[in-house]
Amino acid sequence: MNLDQDAQQENTPHHGKRAVIILGHGSRAAGAADDMEKVAARLRERIGYEIIATCQMSGSGALFPEVFDACIGQGASSILVLPYFLHQGIHLLQDVPEMMREKAAAFPGVKVVLGKNLGFDECLVDLVIKRLMESRSLPDILKLESQV
Repeated sequence: MNLDQDAQQENTPHHGKRAVIILGHGSRAAGAADDMEKVAARLRERIGYEIIATCQMSGSGALFPEVFDACIGQGASSILVLPYFLHQGIHLLQDVPEMMREKAAAFPGVKVVLGKNLGFDECLVDLVIKRLMESRSLPDILKLESQV
């Protein structure tokens, strides 16, 4: 069964809507979450979940509590939070679960799941190789102007 079929099967009247929240770290830099938003847009095209949202732990942009509440407001009975994180550091071990438990406690009828972070995958090795090849012709850091 693929993700689209899985979502359709579980989206029966007694189950309500399924939501996916892609959770990023957050940044004060303008546009920092643009790539994560592009990923979410592609997911909306490719899988059948009715609600796919993005949020940040901190910084600019929508934060987790407000996005969680928006999913509830749209009728979500199941919310899968996918951390857009490579490494399983203190945020994923403590901060994110704590933040999620706080929101989930207010909605005991809603299933709230902390999904797996990006972590290691062989396709990530291919991406690193691609970025390495793309980066070989870039100038020395001392010749670049500050990006901030």
